[in-house]
Amino acid sequence: MSMAESPRFFKGACVVMGVASCGKTSVGELLAEKLSAHFVEGDRLHPASNVAKMSSGNPLSDEDRWPWLAAIGTSLAGREGAVGSCSALKRVYREAIAKAAQREVYFIYLSGSRELLQERINARQGHFMPPSLLESQLRILEEPAADELALKLDIAEPVTVLAQRAKLWLLSRDKI
Repeated sequence: MSMAESPRFFKGACVVMGVASCGKTSVGELLAEKLSAHFVEGDRLHPASNVAKMSSGNPLSDEDRWPWLAAIGTSLAGREGAVGSCSALKRVYREAIAKAAQREVYFIYLSGSRELLQERINARQGHFMPPSLLESQLRILEEPAADELALKLDIAEPVTVLAQRAKLWLLSRDKI
């Protein structure tokens, strides 16, 4: 097989981001599979204190988030092909992840209507974050700016479509 015919593999780092119930894990897992990349579930990196706080209906503060964001970034560092999931609601959070990863990090921003997000979070079973916290996330959300390495996708699309669009976008930007 010639070099031109060889398959391209994602060598970079990417975070699937958005508010609760937008589909970060579903899209992230499928995207990682499509890219032959390692998947990092950001919710699993929360310290117990964060989980307890959210479970009791209290939103996290920035101070609560910094160690968690650093853990996500660190989990992306040094890996050839890594996809993570994290709300990454503010630009400074995305910058903190990239700093901890010590590399460029691409973001796939899953966006949706308030109604669809509320419907999804109300239907979600077995997650520590209650539906009451969706509003607090929407309040602090800073959509990625034009100068950020981000692709905005509409969650009304099927997960398979979202993962395929993200894959094509990432491969078009990945440095080999």
